[in-house]
Amino acid sequence: MRNKELEEKIKTDLRQGLSPHRYEHVLGVAAAARNLAERYGYDPDTAELAGLLHDVAKQLDLKQMQILARRSFADTLPAAIMSVGSLLHGYAAVTVAKEKYSLTDMDLLNSLAHHTTGAEHMSKLEKIIFIADYIEVHRDFDGVDHLRDIAAADLDEAVLAGYDSTISHLLEQQKCIFIGTVRNRNAQIGYMESLHRKASV
Repeated sequence: MRNKELEEKIKTDLRQGLSPHRYEHVLGVAAAARNLAERYGYDPDTAELAGLLHDVAKQLDLKQMQILARRSFADTLPAAIMSVGSLLHGYAAVTVAKEKYSLTDMDLLNSLAHHTTGAEHMSKLEKIIFIADYIEVHRDFDGVDHLRDIAAADLDEAVLAGYDSTISHLLEQQKCIFIGTVRNRNAQIGYMESLHRKASV
């Protein structure tokens, strides 16, 4: 059941804690997540809530993110994540969701944790938030319209395309690629191949 009071509380907090540009992005992700959930048979209220919270820790400094992430994940996160805010903020968001908003749904919490890095095994909600972050209405990078078209047709293909987009961008920028991104992309290919084998039997 939709909790409008909680949503409004979160939006008020986000307006205070995020830049106007980031706040508009968050609203865009929440809307895209709701649309994807409706298309792919997931609870749209939960998806929208996850979309609202996915960047709740995005504009904290790295030290704050690390403190928050450790409260939920102790020392289990690799140094490559703990040292980079763009990778770490989703894991920090888990603690905010639990401690500030009393959310305990593990599927929702995992979708926050993995919305940037992905994971080797992702639930439908994790995939929805992962791809909603790419395709929300305010995104305007090269190839985003193609990615939106893929997302409208096949969620798993969209997740793979999202990984490929990130890797291509990092290669073009001559930046380091988090090894987990490659591992998770390969796992997504393996999962999709298993689906094709089952369908052909």
